[in-house]
Amino acid sequence: MHDVAIVGAGPVGLLLGILLRQRGLDVVILEQRRRRSDHSRAIGIHPPALAVLAEAGVAEELIAAGVQIRDGVARRSGRDIAVLDFGCVPGPHPYVLAVPQVLTERILEQQLHTLGGRVHYGRTAQRIDDGGGRVTLEVSRCGGTAGSAGGSTDPGREEVYARLAVAADGARSTVRDLLKVPVASRRYPDTYLMGDFADNTSDGATAVLYLEPDGIVESFPLPGGLRRWVVRTRALDPAPEPGRLADLISGRTGRTVDVATNSMLSSFAVRWRRVHRMVHGRVALIGDAAHEISPIGGQGMNLGWLDAAALAPIISAALQGQDTGEQLRVFDRRRRAAAATAGWQAHLNMALGRPLPPAVLDARNSFLLPALAIPGAAAVVARRFTMH
Repeated sequence: MHDVAIVGAGPVGLLLGILLRQRGLDVVILEQRRRRSDHSRAIGIHPPALAVLAEAGVAEELIAAGVQIRDGVARRSGRDIAVLDFGCVPGPHPYVLAVPQVLTERILEQQLHTLGGRVHYGRTAQRIDDGGGRVTLEVSRCGGTAGSAGGSTDPGREEVYARLAVAADGARSTVRDLLKVPVASRRYPDTYLMGDFADNTSDGATAVLYLEPDGIVESFPLPGGLRRWVVRTRALDPAPEPGRLADLISGRTGRTVDVATNSMLSSFAVRWRRVHRMVHGRVALIGDAAHEISPIGGQGMNLGWLDAAALAPIISAALQGQDTGEQLRVFDRRRRAAAATAGWQAHLNMALGRPLPPAVLDARNSFLLPALAIPGAAAVVARRFTMH
């Protein structure tokens, strides 16, 4: 029997696995995918999360692989109208680190392997039972990693036994559904199209927000001479094409991108989901399984990492026989409050990017953006955008 079973081998599940292995715990990680995806969505690593990643022993490698975004610029009609400097945020990392998610996951999994952990791919949870002093996961196998994470007479199924379990299996969490955990949810009208192209701008390591009447266009630097573009659209594009995104970028900003260099393309809608409790008996939910927020602002992955950092010492204490009831209640309350704060920030970020008539947009900008010239106000905004 394992100490902890983690369902989900995305960035959050991998980090929790590392933190628990560092504490000497026997951890099994189950991943539904047959292999790791090369589709890179999350890119922003905020300073509080970098502190946790440093504890996990991977921050230096990530920093070496990433781009340090130390400031952001708001533009309108080709003119810079505000600058946000992250240099005022506290701590050793006064920047947002841009790293493609696929690279982040690769570095995390390598560290997990170094600590003696592994991911069992092609494992889908079919049933979960929290009884008899342990958690039993019935798992179906579909390719993936050879070898068994548990025991079963059925070659297509296995049972995994653990003293505790954690669901880090994302917004469409299978474990959450199996446990029938109530979820509050809301769908936003906002939709986006994003893609990565060769960077032919002169913006370097600066993030740029184009505040235009037809909706925001966001531009972020990536390693390898790439730049990510995110465009607010009027409806979800069911079959995105690089040329369509290039046209939207050009039409709103005047910038041209080389369609032939496109290396990632995705369209997405926005949903808010939140559980009423993150801890259910011997099972805890973290990351998007517990609280899905808008990806605009790049907080979701970081929020999950901070969940993992808060939960790991409690798991270790519980498995040593300590009474952790009060610690779990504090964990639940504080992490749900953090998710509410992040969700509100994401809501404001989306509102900032919605289409507006030109006169209304310019009036709003002239009212809001001058505050960034005030040192105290600018520092508050910078702290908010970096999750301090």
